[in-house]
Amino acid sequence: MQTTVNVQGMSCGHCVQSVKGALESLDGVSKAEVDLSTGKVEVTYDDSKVTVEAMNDAIEEQGYDVVA
Repeated sequence: MQTTVNVQGMSCGHCVQSVKGALESLDGVSKAEVDLSTGKVEVTYDDSKVTVEAMNDAIEEQGYDVVA
């Protein structure tokens, strides 16, 4: 499956790597593509292994806000 997550608070390459790393470390996430200019993160994942809520929590644990 694929979903787009809107993230606020990212401002640099380190932010991108933090979000990407947090997501890709979750079992079931195969890829996370972060667009710093738009704040959008495209996530490819297996919904039998990980939930959108778990992905949002991983982003928020890095200090960023997930917006609807």
